Amino acid sequence: MWTVVYIAPHKKAAEKLKDVLMREGLLVQLRPVGLPHDKGAMEVLVPESEAEEALEIIIENVGVR
Repeated sequence: MWTVVYIAPHKKAAEKLKDVLMREGLLVQLRPVGLPHDKGAMEVLVPESEAEEALEIIIENVGVR
């Protein structure tokens, strides 16, 4: 099962985070929030078993906002 670990404000930010997580060896999917379009918020999802590790990586690279 896929788990949302972050909601990025736009596609560019989601893609950057996806690259960071994938470099660490995690599987990542992106999903638009609401209507699909390039300027809306995007969910960053990882397999449930990798969620804790993903959150640690996000905190190290993005920080808590």
